[in-house]
Amino acid sequence: MSDILTRELIEEAEGFGAPPTEPPPVVASESDSRGRRAVTWLRRNLVPVASAAVLLVAVGFAVAPSVFASGDPLVGVPAQKLQAPSAAHWFGTDNIGRDVYTRVVHGAGLSLTATLLAVGIALVVGSLIGLLSGAVGGALDAVLMRVVDVLLSIPALLLSLALVTALGFGTVNVAIAVGVSLIANFARVMRSEVLRVRRSLYVEAAFASGVRWHTVLRRHVLRNSYAPVVALAAVEFGMAVLAVSSLSFLGFGAVPPTPEWGSLISEGRNYLATAWWMTTLPGLVIVAVVLSAHRLGHALEQREAR
Repeated sequence: MSDILTRELIEEAEGFGAPPTEPPPVVASESDSRGRRAVTWLRRNLVPVASAAVLLVAVGFAVAPSVFASGDPLVGVPAQKLQAPSAAHWFGTDNIGRDVYTRVVHGAGLSLTATLLAVGIALVVGSLIGLLSGAVGGALDAVLMRVVDVLLSIPALLLSLALVTALGFGTVNVAIAVGVSLIANFARVMRSEVLRVRRSLYVEAAFASGVRWHTVLRRHVLRNSYAPVVALAAVEFGMAVLAVSSLSFLGFGAVPPTPEWGSLISEGRNYLATAWWMTTLPGLVIVAVVLSAHRLGHALEQREAR
């Protein structure tokens, strides 16, 4: 009996001196880890995400304006003219009682359509010039690049003014003028990328194996050269918005009372002292779209550089 008690006392003493056992680690669930990764990614990419959201809203204005503003942008109530921004009129009213917010929303269609047309012209024509110049080389490269140098030597807005004066008034003519002024930028970038890709081993191997030159350009050169040009298109989108709005401000765009972002600012400049919202709020919309396009374009360029 005494041996049993002695053994129990020894075991209790050993247990008393032993370190306490730690609880098993808590393993985070898969949904929690995904949520944390999503929050971390959102914090690192907050500005590009916000920029993309602004551009999506602007595209929504252009595609479905009635969803964002159901009123008529051409009809006003004279008794409500020059009212300051309020819950009833978010951007206030103009000099004949039209809702400025409604006109901004419905004016996005013409402004962004002209911008997309301008960027599309510059992207297609500039990429074609850069592709031919970099791939063929020789005298063709020299001639095309001298033309591009001439275009680059003229300020873009001045060139757009000269072209739209020759073409005439209208949103389409404004888009063509702005698109021609942006061709040189795309041609330079595409040519530099084509020269880089053309020296690659797989391109030389394709030529050596007897593949036709136009097939090599389409399958290998163009496919590996277009990414920086597409990123440039996102950056130039903001510049095109600004150029189209500038020409519209000068009266080369749509005929009043058709709403357009530049013409809205032009209409409100005579009332700047008494109705600041007629110019300031549409101008802020243009600034937000331009800055968002620039920021998103630079984010795409950095991603391609990696």
